[in-house]
Amino acid sequence: MAFVGQIALILIATLLAAAISQRLGMPAVIGQLIAGVILGPGILGILQNTELMHAGAEIGVVILMFIAGIESDLDLLKKYFKPAMSVAAIGVLFPMVIFYIYGQMMGQGFERSIFWGVIFAATSVSISVEVLREFKKLNTKEGATILGAAVVDDIIAVILLSIFVSSFGVGGGSSNLVVATLYQLMYFLGVIVVVKWGAPIILRLAERLPVHGSVAITSLVICLTMAWSADALGLSSVVGAFFAGVAVSQTKFQSEVSSSVSSVGYTFFIPIFFVSIGLDMEFSNVIKNLGFIVIMTILAIATKLFGGALGAWITKMNWHSALIVGSGMVSRGEMALIIAQIGLSANLMAKNLYSEIIIVIVLSTIVAPMLLKKTMKV
Repeated sequence: MAFVGQIALILIATLLAAAISQRLGMPAVIGQLIAGVILGPGILGILQNTELMHAGAEIGVVILMFIAGIESDLDLLKKYFKPAMSVAAIGVLFPMVIFYIYGQMMGQGFERSIFWGVIFAATSVSISVEVLREFKKLNTKEGATILGAAVVDDIIAVILLSIFVSSFGVGGGSSNLVVATLYQLMYFLGVIVVVKWGAPIILRLAERLPVHGSVAITSLVICLTMAWSADALGLSSVVGAFFAGVAVSQTKFQSEVSSSVSSVGYTFFIPIFFVSIGLDMEFSNVIKNLGFIVIMTILAIATKLFGGALGAWITKMNWHSALIVGSGMVSRGEMALIIAQIGLSANLMAKNLYSEIIIVIVLSTIVAPMLLKKTMKV
């Protein structure tokens, strides 16, 4: 029952921390992360990253990515395909190149330097959406481009993550790389089948069952099966969960499943995931690495701001609109936190710099809405 008590503590702590965070104008996820830092070995030492905690966090990240897939608006992406692709492509290329160069300068080696780029290539626009809604810019070309580019960003990020975990991570680098690659290609072909035909047929059959919540339960079965099979083939489980969400988003059950799964995820498993990130943080070297944190934060903001803006400007947007788009892409949020944690467990990140990387993600996430408000007021 000790773990039950820990869960109760996590839920009340994340609830209060998220409420305080939002009152201060920051995203709720920052509060949940800070709750983990305070309760963990870094400060109070009340919670430890036990096997049960790790299992809860794994389920939490799978559900979080499933919800992200469900909420991906592919119709919006089709409508603003050209600017969204341009913004996403250059917005991924800039951090990949710049962080690789900086990683090499810091002596991180090839895999870890590239992985820094993967972490900061991701975008989380949940915060940007709230700012765009506040300024009534959500349904403008700028707002739609930001949302469309974020969908592409997420897809690129999860694919890059899977490639790196399977190629360079702990347990990756199969002795028969050709066979492993063929299996993974077959998996992605299977994903297309599930998105186009599998999920709609399975969920329509589930709808006929005389059981409350049958569609939501079946959608979770699809999610967990795709996450497990991705992991079994050497890919990251989050890629399976994300594309399971995309599959559900293309059916008439999108709203029903999103509501049901969000209730399960955000009230139980997802808070455990964000707290678990905080449990891995140590502060013994933070003061010593303060210069590193400042440089990384500047690079994190600048690469997305100017990469996204350049991508928008190329597609004939004026520079002011392009800066709005670039500002909307700066927030890393939960997507970067997920990638960082998976990278740590796969030995693609130096453990002694993990806390500093998380701080940079948090700082870029806090700066993003302020930057977006500033550019829209000009």
